Amino acid sequence: MNGAVATEATRRRAQPGANGKTSGQREEPAQWGRAWEVDWFSLSAVIGLLCFAPFIVFYFVMACDQYQCSISQPVVELYRGEATLLTIWARAPSFTWTAAKIYAIWVAFQLFLYMCVPDVMHKFIPGFVGGVQDGARTPAGLINKYEINGLQCWLITHVLWIANAHYLHWFSPTIIFDNWIPLMWCANILGYAVSTFAFLKAYLFPTNSEDCKFTGNVFYNYMMGIEFNPRIGKWFDFKLFFNGRPGIIAWTLINLSYMAKQQELYGHVTNSMILVNVLQAIYVLDFFWNEAWYLKTIDICHDHFGWYLGWGDCVWLPYLYTLQGLYLVYHPVQLSDAHALAVLLLGLVGYYAFRSTNHQKDLFRRTDGNCSIWGGKPAYIECSYRSADGGLHRSKLMTSGFWGVARHFNYTGDLMGCLAYCAACGFGHLLPYFYLVYMTILLVHRCVRDEHRCGSKYGKDWKRYTDAVPYRLIPGVF
Repeated sequence: MNGAVATEATRRRAQPGANGKTSGQREEPAQWGRAWEVDWFSLSAVIGLLCFAPFIVFYFVMACDQYQCSISQPVVELYRGEATLLTIWARAPSFTWTAAKIYAIWVAFQLFLYMCVPDVMHKFIPGFVGGVQDGARTPAGLINKYEINGLQCWLITHVLWIANAHYLHWFSPTIIFDNWIPLMWCANILGYAVSTFAFLKAYLFPTNSEDCKFTGNVFYNYMMGIEFNPRIGKWFDFKLFFNGRPGIIAWTLINLSYMAKQQELYGHVTNSMILVNVLQAIYVLDFFWNEAWYLKTIDICHDHFGWYLGWGDCVWLPYLYTLQGLYLVYHPVQLSDAHALAVLLLGLVGYYAFRSTNHQKDLFRRTDGNCSIWGGKPAYIECSYRSADGGLHRSKLMTSGFWGVARHFNYTGDLMGCLAYCAACGFGHLLPYFYLVYMTILLVHRCVRDEHRCGSKYGKDWKRYTDAVPYRLIPGVF
């Protein structure tokens, strides 16, 4: 789970008694996983996202390209009749084969690093967990193995990028910005292609049919996914590759390209651009340093692979998570020393809260609760649940440390970091703050979604946990 902290004991199979009921169990443990049926509200939200999410991405990128990052000016011009949807569309750069070549080389290179270059960094970097690692148990009771080499892929990619910028000169460091909208069309093609392939694969040749969930609604199945861990062969995992490779590795490269463009246009790089690059690079490096821990988060543990992850990782993440850097190319904000220091401190404090909270969770899991949290032995609640294969499992939900302050305090730190990225852009436009609004909605929704699943998984034990830790994000407020 990504919210509440749980550590699992060794599985044991429940034995049926003479009357057909499980012996020694006073109460049937809950079973977890995504819902089998879809309510009308969820279906409406799914169809709305399928229809409007691609246009949201286009709107923000177009607003920077045509309206200097004003998100209100296009609406005003449409209202006054000074522009039409067709004229706005016609002014946007279209698909180009140059962008297609760049994008194909990028994805192929990341695929090569992911599949063909096993991790060696864990052999000589103390404390780093890489190489072959076990994932979390799936609803069907399986444990998949993963090759954790994301940090190595990130370093190789960025060393080559820096070497090219300073010595090799194979391409301009502004190549991403210069082809930004044509690359968006390429990213959409890949996002829809991989989502559609995963959808059809679930029907025709699923990796593990026991971990598939068909809701009976084609829109929900397509968006939220059917297969839990679709794979090709033994090692190519759709979830880990598409979330961690073309998307997140690209994040810092995109910011570097923005920085290079700012230098090219204005002859200098602003302190706001440096802050955005540094703070977001810390977050990205944290992700890859803790990639083995990521295997235990909601994306891997609970989400099935569909359009939500496939298209989202290819398009939504690289285009909307980098809006601050894009804005600063068009509006090179130079912050006062006090403003810059406040942004830096907010970002670092947010990162500390985010990382420390997750570290406590990881430590608690690895030691089965036999550790020290804030100078004392952690308190926890014993609970049990059953997987789809009938296996009975035991877990511990920690109620100490940051996890005793709020059930998702790691999200609180995450949102502080989001606010720092946005505040680095000043207060001249709303566009950079979309990221904060989106992440607030996403993480609050994740709180609710995660807790709904935990309630189904742990039953009355989850109620005991929420009574012990009553707040989700902000103590005394929510």
